[in-house]
Amino acid sequence: MSAEPKAGPSPEDRARLDKEDQEERQLVREPDVNQESNRSATRLELFFDLAFVLFVAQCADVLAKNETVAGGLKFAAIVAVGWWAWASTTLHANRFDTDDAIFRLLTLTGMGGVIVMAASTDQVTGSGATWFALGYVTLRIVLVVGYLRVWVDLPETRTGIMPYLIGHSAGAGFWLISLMVAAPGRYVLWAVGVLVDLIGPTVAARVPDAPPLHMEHLPERFGLFVILLLGESVAGTVHGLHDGKWGGGVVVTALAAFLLSAALWWSYFDLSGGAAKRRLVQEGGERTRQGVHDFYVYAHLPVAVSLAAVAVGLEHAIVHGSEGHLSAGTRGVLGAGLAGYLISAALIQGVLSRRYHAVLIWPGLGIPAVAVIMLLDLAPPVLVGLCAAVLIAGVVTGIHQHRQGEIKVAKV
Repeated sequence: MSAEPKAGPSPEDRARLDKEDQEERQLVREPDVNQESNRSATRLELFFDLAFVLFVAQCADVLAKNETVAGGLKFAAIVAVGWWAWASTTLHANRFDTDDAIFRLLTLTGMGGVIVMAASTDQVTGSGATWFALGYVTLRIVLVVGYLRVWVDLPETRTGIMPYLIGHSAGAGFWLISLMVAAPGRYVLWAVGVLVDLIGPTVAARVPDAPPLHMEHLPERFGLFVILLLGESVAGTVHGLHDGKWGGGVVVTALAAFLLSAALWWSYFDLSGGAAKRRLVQEGGERTRQGVHDFYVYAHLPVAVSLAAVAVGLEHAIVHGSEGHLSAGTRGVLGAGLAGYLISAALIQGVLSRRYHAVLIWPGLGIPAVAVIMLLDLAPPVLVGLCAAVLIAGVVTGIHQHRQGEIKVAKV
């Protein structure tokens, strides 16, 4: 029997494929405000994120070597700089990703800057300070060039992107000047540069007719960064098992650490992050200019710092899993990380869902529970196991609240 001939593509499909092929062959495209209904993270954005995987890992090493208040503040400051470098790049791509040769080259150049920052993180207060500053300045210059390109090709966006141009340019200027200033003045200039830069999005959101953000793409990108941070906890579990030589207490602590990491993932993506995305998508246009998306973006800074600290605390707890207790430094890092995450998640969920009663139950009750656990001088398997139990109970509570209609979420 002869096989029936397969039907070829329809004329409409051929026309669509030809159009896509023509677009792929274009090396340069004019910027446009990206508002496709199915906008999602691109392969280039995912590749760009790989550099930040390395950056966060290097930041974790900084804290791991100095689990003190001073070490924690240094760690938090470095993570904040890197997080803003990532977030500001994401805000630009959210609106103006052309995916042409120029945009790709600019993004890859910025990725090179992140690699330089990551490589110099452990010496950021010493010999690596110059390289760290140059890496950050590279990212600022890339963004300035990107916004200048939009300025030329989309005159109607000039008022809306002006705060970004001023902020990124001023930020780069302060960091460049810092190259000629000795410590501690150098770090003061770094802080001022970042603070000036941070003002840009807030001002731009209040400019009439400013280019809108894509409210499907934004939570997806921030969710991917949360995945990146949670990946450090998984990596910490692997390193802890290896360095702890697979002792009995080490294995039990590692199991508890994995359950805790999984509960953090569930808590963010099905509860607090999902509630935040629902608000963003529902209000997508006008009201987000009144501060909703600003709050969403900036509230993820403490999330980033906290989850990175959790990874360090878990790894050290696993390594010492066969010992009788953990050092005060490790308990402080793990406790501060978990409490910081729960506070951040409570703020994100409460403010953006506007359902404060549910938040007081979870994550609210989890905060004092974690604090009490960290005050107890317990064996690592017990301490991490209790923390995991708190997080798992919180997830179960959140799921129940969702089914009762007390929490309304959208999938991140």
